[in-house]
Amino acid sequence: MLPYLINGVSVGGQYALIAIGYTLVYGILRLINFAHGDVFMVAGLLMVYLTASMPMYVSLPLVLLLTVILGFCIERAAYKPLRTAPRMSVMISAIGVSYLIQNLAFYLTGGIAQPVTNPIPWVSENVMVFGESTKRVTLITPVLTVLLVAGLVYLINHTKTGLAMRAAAKDFETAQLMGVKINAVISMTFVIGSFLAAVGAILYFTNYPSVSITSGGMPGLKAFVAAVFGGIGSIPGAVVGAFIIGLCEEIIKGLGLTTFSDAFTFALLIVVLCVKPTGLFGEKVTDKV
Repeated sequence: MLPYLINGVSVGGQYALIAIGYTLVYGILRLINFAHGDVFMVAGLLMVYLTASMPMYVSLPLVLLLTVILGFCIERAAYKPLRTAPRMSVMISAIGVSYLIQNLAFYLTGGIAQPVTNPIPWVSENVMVFGESTKRVTLITPVLTVLLVAGLVYLINHTKTGLAMRAAAKDFETAQLMGVKINAVISMTFVIGSFLAAVGAILYFTNYPSVSITSGGMPGLKAFVAAVFGGIGSIPGAVVGAFIIGLCEEIIKGLGLTTFSDAFTFALLIVVLCVKPTGLFGEKVTDKV
């Protein structure tokens, strides 16, 4: 059971890095960025292609940079023009961006899963933990996740950018009237979310033999579930929800019920939302009239 617990913490950390992107965007725009899972997938494809043709110390930073640029471009092209549009229009735009990315990836890859031929040295090596063999990435992931989340919390609570993000999340219109540069704040939100998704992709696909155009589907969906489970809009909630889902998923596999591991994730969400509709750390929102 120990290997499953270790894997559960690792997978939970990877889900957390994706879930933060969902919860940050929702906190400010009240928008579910359906393309976020596809940004994660693109980061995986970039890792495959760049690590195969460049030194690791060049390719990995380039993966992060290109993924951040993609997130920035998505926000500017698909969401900024719809800032004052009805929320349904923005949601449809998000779904459209998701399918656009998937189809572009299909065109570039021919729909064939791309093998991870050049795994990251040291990180992908096996180590022994309490007599059990596991990849070093499973130990690094939760530590790196906690460090990144701590850095993000510091940025939000102790910098001007973070103050602007909190103001926009609290009251979008009032923050704009008070001089907050809303467009810059929203772009920064997408940049941070894309960066964390890229880090999550590098860690996630180190454990997998290939990357396909649908590789972002289930991790993205589970990360979204984690964000809702913890209370969407809450960073601690997204992280805690992701770790709980990762652990439960791996424990179910350890019990020999692998077939039901995905179903259990969504069943758990339904149960929690029936008891606490706002999620574990969510706050009740009073709509203005």
